[in-house]
Amino acid sequence: MKGVLLIVEDERDMQDLMKRYIKKSGLDIEVYSAYNGREGANKYKELMEKGKKPDLVIMDLKLPVMDGVEATKKIKKIDREAVIYGFTAFFKTEWAEKLIEAGAEKIIPRYMGFEGLIEELTDYFKK
Repeated sequence: MKGVLLIVEDERDMQDLMKRYIKKSGLDIEVYSAYNGREGANKYKELMEKGKKPDLVIMDLKLPVMDGVEATKKIKKIDREAVIYGFTAFFKTEWAEKLIEAGAEKIIPRYMGFEGLIEELTDYFKK
């Protein structure tokens, strides 16, 4: 069964790179995108309503309209079981801690690069 991933990241180039690495990895994942926090929460709800609940959300912290912490809180209100990983350069900050407090499972430091992200996705989707 194909996994469902929602990426909430405002930089289109970053979204495109993540998608390329995911495709190259061979993981069987259907990827959806949102470009700000509010759109991310709305997309999560929309996907749930269509029977395509995301298995995992990759959340940036610094987002327009609504930041990653607020978007995480909103998604957790929609679905308490939502699994959210932060993927951010702000990994060892108070802000990142707030993402965990809001309900994110973990923070993946951006310095790990796309290979590190793919390792995390592989661990998650192959369990």
